[in-house]
Amino acid sequence: MPDVLDASPYDALLLLSFGGPEGPDDVVPFLENVTRGRGIPKERLKEVGQHYFLFGGVSPINDQNRALLDALRKDFAEHGLDLPVYWGNRNWAPYLTDTLREMVGDGRRRILVLATSAYASYSGCRQYRENLADALAALESEGLELPKIDKLRHYFNHPGFVEPMVDGVVRSLAELPEEVRDGAHIAFCTHSIPTSAADTSGPVEEHGDGGAYVRQHLDVAQVIADAVRERTGVDHPWQLVYQSRSGAPHIPWLEPDICDHLEERQAAGVPAVVMAPIGFVSDHMEVLYDLDTEATAKAEELGLPVRRSATVGADPRFAAAVRDLVLERAGDERGQEVAPCALGALGASHNLCPVGCCPARAPRPAAAGADSPYA
Repeated sequence: MPDVLDASPYDALLLLSFGGPEGPDDVVPFLENVTRGRGIPKERLKEVGQHYFLFGGVSPINDQNRALLDALRKDFAEHGLDLPVYWGNRNWAPYLTDTLREMVGDGRRRILVLATSAYASYSGCRQYRENLADALAALESEGLELPKIDKLRHYFNHPGFVEPMVDGVVRSLAELPEEVRDGAHIAFCTHSIPTSAADTSGPVEEHGDGGAYVRQHLDVAQVIADAVRERTGVDHPWQLVYQSRSGAPHIPWLEPDICDHLEERQAAGVPAVVMAPIGFVSDHMEVLYDLDTEATAKAEELGLPVRRSATVGADPRFAAAVRDLVLERAGDERGQEVAPCALGALGASHNLCPVGCCPARAPRPAAAGADSPYA
């Protein structure tokens, strides 16, 4: 029998994700949830939804979260961590507020949150914290006893997140034709965000050109590139590139776009490219469409051999990393000295988002941070 691991004072873990449609009839209502308050016409949402309709109106993200839930529960049970795991989404069922209501009904009072976003940014961190505050406000209006909620730190440089991505790049390189393999470049891909949001990502002291969002991705990319060189004996050139831009064209977003990058690499005589989606936890719609469909079609048009490496998904090493993060935070809450595990030059991220971290354009309450109204 495994030793019993101590997660106290926490009594539950909440997997908090984006959500996605699970059938054609869900697509427009889902997009209405995502874009609520922006005044986007339904006809425009139907156009945007074509990406989902290409895949039968189903986003893979919910099934991927179910697989991650299974992996977490299996890992916790095998290692003696008695911590129930729940799941709630921002934009589709199971909805966050419903899940928190269920957790309160089950007697959960100290909840840790794992968001399916590894990096600092408004959309990848603070917006989730705002959603938590909204859900807590809804429960408060119902007269329910509110739990105390903490969010696990950013895990972009935890070995359990990084090492599966190293394996994925090495496998993708091996899948390329031998004559182009050693000359292949690596395009480390992540979600583009407005440059204004990037510049103000992370704590105030990290604001500036690209902010914590860009620095964290660059640090992880360097770690992976170094590990790939050690594994293959080849030093593959690499660049951080972006995908999935949306919004008004006059607003600056992070560049270069992956398709523009492939054109530039082909024009420069690069023989092949591996696309490594380091900014994503799982192979959800933006990976399947923007990389596997759109970018791959651009590469075929250019005659440029490409491969796309896998995301972390439900890899057992990632589940083990979550267990490590839970125990790290629990020990810290109990006042113990803990040694956070992190690769690269940046070290472990903060446990508590400080005031001014990843600010919104219009201030809104956000839970699980130094500025939380629900301390």
